[in-house]
Amino acid sequence: MQDSRVNLRELVLEALLAVTRDREYSHIVIRNILDKYQYLDKQERSFFKRVCQGTLEHMIWIDYVLNQFSKVKVNKMKPQIRCILRMGVYELRFMDAVPASATCNEAVKLAQKKGFQNLKGFVNGVLRSISRNLDKIVLPDKNQDMLNYLSVAYSMPEWILELWKSTYSWDQIEEILQSFLVDAPVSIRVNPLKTTRKALKKELQDQQIEVWEHEQLPGVLYLKNYDSLARISAFSQGKFYVQDVSSMQVAISADPRPGDYVLDVCAAPGGKSIHMAELLLEAEKRQRSDLKGMVEARDLTEYKVSLIQENIERCGLPNIRTAQADARILDKGQVERADIVIADLPCSGLGVLGRKADIKYRITREDIKQLCRLQREILHTVQQYVKAGGILMYSTCTINPEENENHVSWFLQEHPQFQLETQQQILPGKGRNDGFFLAKLRKESKICQKI
Repeated sequence: MQDSRVNLRELVLEALLAVTRDREYSHIVIRNILDKYQYLDKQERSFFKRVCQGTLEHMIWIDYVLNQFSKVKVNKMKPQIRCILRMGVYELRFMDAVPASATCNEAVKLAQKKGFQNLKGFVNGVLRSISRNLDKIVLPDKNQDMLNYLSVAYSMPEWILELWKSTYSWDQIEEILQSFLVDAPVSIRVNPLKTTRKALKKELQDQQIEVWEHEQLPGVLYLKNYDSLARISAFSQGKFYVQDVSSMQVAISADPRPGDYVLDVCAAPGGKSIHMAELLLEAEKRQRSDLKGMVEARDLTEYKVSLIQENIERCGLPNIRTAQADARILDKGQVERADIVIADLPCSGLGVLGRKADIKYRITREDIKQLCRLQREILHTVQQYVKAGGILMYSTCTINPEENENHVSWFLQEHPQFQLETQQQILPGKGRNDGFFLAKLRKESKICQKI
């Protein structure tokens, strides 16, 4: 478990400080550290990721426990000590393979190494006391205060629970929270230009990766028990694309036809655009059409566009191009040109907390208000790109009605030339899919508009 070249727990501490103190994004921090220490083996990488992600995932519960056993409350602790204790409590509660004595000893050593010689007794005492009393910890009374109970038991800020309470029952909310804590597999789309589902499945299984098929979607597989995508040759060769099954519904629902021009206005890293391009090619091949469609994938910054371009090149698609553009600013050259406009807009991300736990500590009510204003501004602009009879696909990866159904109602009032064809709020599904929202809006044809 422990490599002589690097202290894994020191790397965890580095990551937790970057996220909780410096407000960096956890998935970026974890990826950068693993890229830096590429020589770590699969077991070491797994330990590092699990302790980082697990500590963040259960942080409210961990702080609740620490506050019961420490005279110094969590918010008064030095950031390094706070993170050392948090990761220690996570190990004690959720990692049975690590002896409690090892967890306590390693925490003390780490505190000393970071210059807190005078606090080693404090760290040791708190963790050993928690270790002896883990089975005696009592959560808030579920019957007396459901809000507090759910917040602590599932480490979810109370204000987010209050936000959901206006739409969902407590039972639904608890199911959502449970789904976030499931060890979820990764869903992938097979690239039909480069392989088949059967061939890819065998190739991955030959590498001891756990693989199984999606029940309804024929081109989708689930993966578990792999080290990293970068170490899977089929990924670097573009034989598959990682995308949540909920997100896949955007292109499937849009149902592109031969010759369609598709404009994705906030496309990075490119999953929906690439999926749409694949479906276009399949439709043209199936119908033996001479019409050749095109997808244009746009985003705001040069960096985001480079991410899209990298994925396009890896997947080898000929019918997709990129462009850098601000979706808030009208591009007059695109007015009424697109058969399909994809508006997968920046959102609170409350549907993907199972994969990006730090969002729940980062997002605020004011952030959501600002996002709502941005979403409406973009929608008002990009709807002008839809040609008569064309489709606007609006989607988010959140489960907040304020950003979803409320926007659709507003949009239909502001733009009566559009009609709602389908609308779906997908709730997180026991680790099998993210929470996601999509709405398919069709613009009236010229004939209908004249009538």
